[in-house]
Amino acid sequence: MAELDKIQRSLLEQVADIHEVPQGAYSLRINGQLFGKNSSEHIKIEKKSDKPGIDIYIEAGTKNESVHIPVLLSQTGLRELVYNDFHIGEGADITIVAGCGIHNSGSQESEHSGIHAFYVGKNARVKYIEKHYGDGDGNGKNIMNPTTVVNIEEGGYMEMETAQIKGVDSTNRTTTARLADRATLIIHEKIMTHGTQFAETHFEVDLDGVDCGTHVVSRSVAKDDSKQLYCSNVRGNNRCSGHTECDAIIMDNASVSAIPEISANHVDASLIHEAAIGKIAGEQLIKLMTLGLTEKEAEEEIINGFLK
Repeated sequence: MAELDKIQRSLLEQVADIHEVPQGAYSLRINGQLFGKNSSEHIKIEKKSDKPGIDIYIEAGTKNESVHIPVLLSQTGLRELVYNDFHIGEGADITIVAGCGIHNSGSQESEHSGIHAFYVGKNARVKYIEKHYGDGDGNGKNIMNPTTVVNIEEGGYMEMETAQIKGVDSTNRTTTARLADRATLIIHEKIMTHGTQFAETHFEVDLDGVDCGTHVVSRSVAKDDSKQLYCSNVRGNNRCSGHTECDAIIMDNASVSAIPEISANHVDASLIHEAAIGKIAGEQLIKLMTLGLTEKEAEEEIINGFLK
């Protein structure tokens, strides 16, 4: 296998918290091509034959294992659409680490769009971590458009941690989910935009099963002249519970729009939505500045704490 170069190693560290090709089950895609993949005893990874992407099969009962599937782009002008399907067997307990890093040092747009479909089996548990990051010293834009489709069977549980770290000029993030009896979906989203960047997020969750539930939380910071749009719709179609929340800090000349929606289609659906947008409170800045921080340092400290 070819060696990762310095830029690729840096991107891998940003999106997956690793420095080299991971151990165990993994699939690593670089510049539009499958760089390498490896299956383990209980996790099988197969390259799709009809379109770009992979199928990941996790055996029933698999415990305390993880799979890494990062994507790296280090050439300007690349555009790709990848399909990844995850089949999680009954009673499995697994961590999946994804993410995309783009380094664009040219003048052309670089874009990665991924469609991830999750089929979470009965009583299975999944933790899914996805980070997006961009950098580069050129004028080309970094574009990422992730789509996530989630299907959770009876008693299943999925927790999603998604983060747009920095350097993404345009993104349209879409997540749809359907939950069966006693299934649970937890989503924590973190987004930072600056410059003239634009970030759009859509969540749609159908609570179809008896006693299923979801908790969707988005925290974001918009700086400079960037713009953000947050839309969510939680539909209670049975006896269930759902909560959607959007909290945003707005700075400089940025703008943020939040459109949380809940739809109760059953008399025993219990649903809540919240949205809050505002600037950093002056008393918070003053308190930190009295401890010796500059105003900029105080702002960064508050933002870091808010996005934790």
